[in-house]
Order: sequence, then C-alpha cells, then structure tokens
Amino acid sequence: MAKDISLRPLDHRSLKGRLLVWLGGVAFIVMGVTWLLHGILLRDLARDFLGDRLRQEAEYTIEKLRQEPTNRPPLTAPSSLATQVFHHLYVLELDGIISTSHPAWQDALTPLLSSEEDNVLQDVHHQGSHLLVYRRTFTIADHEGVLLVGESFDRVEAGLNQLHWWIGIITGTVLILLIVLNLLAVRAGLRPIVQLQHQIDELRLGKRTRLRLAVPTELETLVTQLNRFMDAQDSRLQRSRHAVSDLSHALKTPLAAIMQVMRGNRPITPERRAKILARLEDMQSQLSTELHRSRIAGTHSGQHTCLQRELSTLLDMFRTLYPDKTFISLDMPDATASLAMERQDFMEMAGIVLDNAGKWARHNIQLHATLTNGLQLVIEDDGPSIPEKQITKLGQRGQRLDEGRPGHGLGLSILIQLLDHYAGTVVFQTPPDSGLRVIIFIPSV
Repeated sequence: MAKDISLRPLDHRSLKGRLLVWLGGVAFIVMGVTWLLHGILLRDLARDFLGDRLRQEAEYTIEKLRQEPTNRPPLTAPSSLATQVFHHLYVLELDGIISTSHPAWQDALTPLLSSEEDNVLQDVHHQGSHLLVYRRTFTIADHEGVLLVGESFDRVEAGLNQLHWWIGIITGTVLILLIVLNLLAVRAGLRPIVQLQHQIDELRLGKRTRLRLAVPTELETLVTQLNRFMDAQDSRLQRSRHAVSDLSHALKTPLAAIMQVMRGNRPITPERRAKILARLEDMQSQLSTELHRSRIAGTHSGQHTCLQRELSTLLDMFRTLYPDKTFISLDMPDATASLAMERQDFMEMAGIVLDNAGKWARHNIQLHATLTNGLQLVIEDDGPSIPEKQITKLGQRGQRLDEGRPGHGLGLSILIQLLDHYAGTVVFQTPPDSGLRVIIFIPSV
C-alpha cells in the first residue's frame, strides 16, 4: 500500500508543500498588508475627525470673539469655560498681543502664529507630547488676528495603538485558521492523486486491469491516456501471442516435412525441389506478415509523424528505386503538419502504396496529401486498367493480379491491417483513363 502523501515530510519537490507555502504566503501577505493599512487608515480617520472638530471650535471661538463686549474675560484664559469643557488649547494673537490658555505651550506654538499656511491642521511635538493644532486667521473691526486651537493626540494615539494590536492578534488568529483550512483544502484536493497512486500500485500487483476513479478535470486526460497506453500494451501483447501461436501452427508441419525430406536418402528431384521452395516461400510470406502485424504501434502509441518530411523522404527513395518513373506530389501539408501515427507505421503504409504504384505505372505516379479532420492520401498511377470484378480482390492476403511481378501479394493486405489499427479506410478505384487510384483516410485522434 502506498504511503499517503499527507504524511510525508514536506520538501522542495512536494506538490503539497508548494501549495501550502504559496497559499500560506499569500494569506500572510494579505493579512499583513490589511493589518498595516488598517492602522494607517484608522489613524488618518481619527486625525481627520479631530481636525474637523478643531475647525468647528475655531469657527465658534472667532464668532464668540465678534459677539463678546470689549470688557469680556478673554477666551484664552485658563479659567475659560471653553477650555474646561472642550479640553482644548487656545493661542490668540490680536493687535500684536498674544494670550494663551496653556502658557507652557506658548513657545512651541508661537512660530505657527507667523506661518503663511492658513486653515490647515498641523502636528506639534513638545516634551514628548503630540498636539494637533488648527490655525485660522480672522478680522474683527479692521483688527487682524490669528487663532490656534489645539488638542492633545496622545490619548487618542494610545487608544488607537491598543486597538491596532488587538486587531493584529485577531489577524494572527485568522491567519492561523486560514493556514489550517488551507491544509485541509490541499489534502482534500490531492486526495484523487493519492487514490490514483493506490490504483497504480494495484495495477503493478495485478489486482486491477484499468484505472477507474472519479478525478478532477485536470487529471481526467492523464487517466484516459494511461488507460489508452495500457490498452495499446495489451493489444501488442495479444498480437505477439497470436503471432507466435499462428506461426507455431503454420510452420510446424511444413518444417517437419522439409526436415524429413532433408534427412532421407531419396534424391531430391526437380519436382520435389520446386515443392520445397514453394513451401519455403509460403513460410517466408507468413513470417513477413506476422512480423509486420506484431510491430504495428497503433493509435495510442503517443507518437506523431511529420507528414511533409516523411512523404518527401519516401518520394526521393522511390525516385531512386524507379528512375524510369516520375513521382509527382501535387499537394503536400505544410512543414508543421503532423499526424498522430507512429513514424514506421506511416512509412510502411505510404511505402506499400507507392511501391505498388511504381511497379505498375507506365510513366507517372501522382500523390495528393491533405490534412482536414484527418489525413487523406490519394496515390494514382497510369498503369494498366484493372477490371471492376478484380478490384474487390485487392487487399486479400496472397492475392496477386499479375504473377509476373515480384512479391507475395501481401503488401495491400498489410496496408489494410495497418489502417484497421488506426480506424482508417482505403478505397481502390479505377480512373477513367487507366491505372489505379488508392484513397486512404486516417481520422484525427
């Protein structure tokens, strides 16, 4: 039984480790940035809120100054009601006279009285304290003045810092929870891989013949390809076994007869020699057929053939073999076109038809190759016409329409066997003029 990947130690090649590191890292960054932004935005929000309140207080104070009689007590006096109620600090400059509710801050705030910035909120730090100060200029009865209204930001900052750290604790707790949930999600997401690993081990031990499990879409193609690969291997094994069985039955008797003749004392007459040669030729054809059949790769071999390159190679080869014949390629796929077919199978298939055309043609052999939802290969020669009743015999094992030509009548039968493994078809036609037209179609996988 394969070990569950969830129990393996994490390493740099582990898919589970990579997912956890990436998910955990993303969660940490998101939560950390959120926490930092929370602190910044919360402080800015509190500062803006206090600044707006100081602006309103400055407006109220200036309006009171305009309404109070000249003998009123100054609003900036420490005993002022506004100072006691709002806990604000006031600095007032009017006609060159400066008064303040907090004399200890006067030296720190005096530079603001001569500042050119107006209606703004400023930060002032003095003796470890942080003060928010709003500056406003005004005019009363042609007298210009400057009013500073401030409030301590220390207590607010202390409260904000405490709240920020509490939010940090909550953020850390949520982060830990996210990591745990990520771990559970990764385990659940990788469970099909664990099941696939178990079934592969069962295949190795012979406990099952195929992979059967519900997998995510991303793994569905993998499982299908593995099953197709095993089907192809089983098909090859069966073909090999059948080939060995057929050969053992077909060759056993002829071999025994030939051995008996060779061991005997009777002279070998020309007639007996001819019979022995006929049997040997038949054995040779059977061997050739079974060897070709056993080496067919099939549709699920996982290999592709570059059509233009292989067809060009075949044409060059047959131009050399048949120098008195002209091989013409009228149509050819582009250089990037490929077919899901093992190269040797394709070369065998096209080579059989081209070789047959080279033997029978008078002068010209034409090749058309088009790739649309599959390969259509048309090979036509200008050889002698073939009667319609003999067209049906083409492709039958051992059938030869002309005994004067070399061969055993196996080529077209091997072609049909090849096409059967690739779900292809072949059609033999007699053109109006003369010769033979072979139309091969192999569908795309």
